[in-house]
Amino acid sequence: MKAFMDKDFLLDSPTARTLYHDFAEGMPIVDYHCHISPKEIFEDKRFSSITEVWLGGDHYKWRLMRQNGVPERFITGDATDREKFQSFAATLTRCIGNPMYSWCHLELKSFFGFEGVLSQGNADEVFDLCNKKLQSPEMSARGLILQSNVRMIGTTDDPTDSLEWHERIKNDPSFDVLVVPSYRPDKAINLHKAGFSDYVKKLEKVVGFGISSLADMKRALTATLERFKAHGCRASDHGLDYIPFCTISEAEADAALNKAINGEALTLREIEGYQTAILVHLGREYNRLSIVMQLHYGAVRSVNSIMLERLGPDTGYDCIDNSSCVQSIAKLFDALESTHELPKTILYSLDPKDNAQLCTVAGCFGQDNVRGKMQHGSAWWFNDTRDGMTAQLRTLASLGVLGNFVGMLTDSRSFLSYARHEYFRRILCNVMGGFVENGEYPNDIETVGGLVKDVCCFNAERCFEL
Repeated sequence: MKAFMDKDFLLDSPTARTLYHDFAEGMPIVDYHCHISPKEIFEDKRFSSITEVWLGGDHYKWRLMRQNGVPERFITGDATDREKFQSFAATLTRCIGNPMYSWCHLELKSFFGFEGVLSQGNADEVFDLCNKKLQSPEMSARGLILQSNVRMIGTTDDPTDSLEWHERIKNDPSFDVLVVPSYRPDKAINLHKAGFSDYVKKLEKVVGFGISSLADMKRALTATLERFKAHGCRASDHGLDYIPFCTISEAEADAALNKAINGEALTLREIEGYQTAILVHLGREYNRLSIVMQLHYGAVRSVNSIMLERLGPDTGYDCIDNSSCVQSIAKLFDALESTHELPKTILYSLDPKDNAQLCTVAGCFGQDNVRGKMQHGSAWWFNDTRDGMTAQLRTLASLGVLGNFVGMLTDSRSFLSYARHEYFRRILCNVMGGFVENGEYPNDIETVGGLVKDVCCFNAERCFEL
């Protein structure tokens, strides 16, 4: 029987252990997609308790607590920090097989030095230990980033954001981690969703001109994108229900835009036609400005209307959709490729059945002398499990070039989530080591170790031009 989460955790073979300890373990992190606050980074936020830094805003943990019957008061409500921590500890004990069990113990070990097992019985002791540790200078927001050996952070930002905090971080010589904005224009694309008209007014104030046509919207988005680029932007991020592709005339797109601004009902053709026009335009602009396009789709968001009204979006009430849109993705890519304006792209679906589709469509659009231009991205959200990551890596190895993979992203609002990179790297080494152990790849440890380092860090550095 293996020991609980020892130094060889998830490493099932001698080769896997060598790959992790000798090649992966000390590699820097390129966190090219996350949701942490640039304001909190600049201000070097300190945390009042383990509950604030560990449970605050982490809807992964909230979902488990709700499934365990924990009253909302002890999740997002007015219970004390100690009570919330106790409730989570009691829940975690029951989560055998869930990656959260591993992530949490990695975080407690990596940042707080706790090498035991969190339970309801020792929750008070662990709470006090962690809170004492949080008083240390290295446990601030910046300290946690530096402890994690992070080289670059790509936050997620709306086109209307001022980027004030990114500018302040850039001008602060005491902090040398690259923190850049990532362009998230969903609100400008989703003209059929609530709040679009108010958003257009906000965008108009930012760009300084009115928006009443497709040409105006394109001009506004280009202006904001160029401002992002001037602040170091390396990537965009689109979180769409699905990727559409429907071509309509500019006049039809103008009409659709104005109907949306006026709160009028839209047809599916009008919605998808406008969205397609904006996506094609932005794809061309990303290519021009050397910005990587990230496309996330396949989530059904905020399905619990009562809790949406109570807590708002992004609070743990989303689920996996089965919307396969590979034909539309291929048409979008082809439209951009036909004018030689297809940018570097990373594709993510929340439905793991899409893995093979995304690998194969990415393989249709390479470019001379550009390694790994089109990527099937890291196992995302509900797929951040041992099985999900292994399946994504094996599919990519089977249908693409695993050695060119840009690797793990944090996709989190927590400064402690960098421990998840360790989880991913152990799984990566286990998969690659398995190929060697099975005689499917030569036992050339330096070559395989070089591939491990590429996936852990160097491929992302190249992709995002660090």
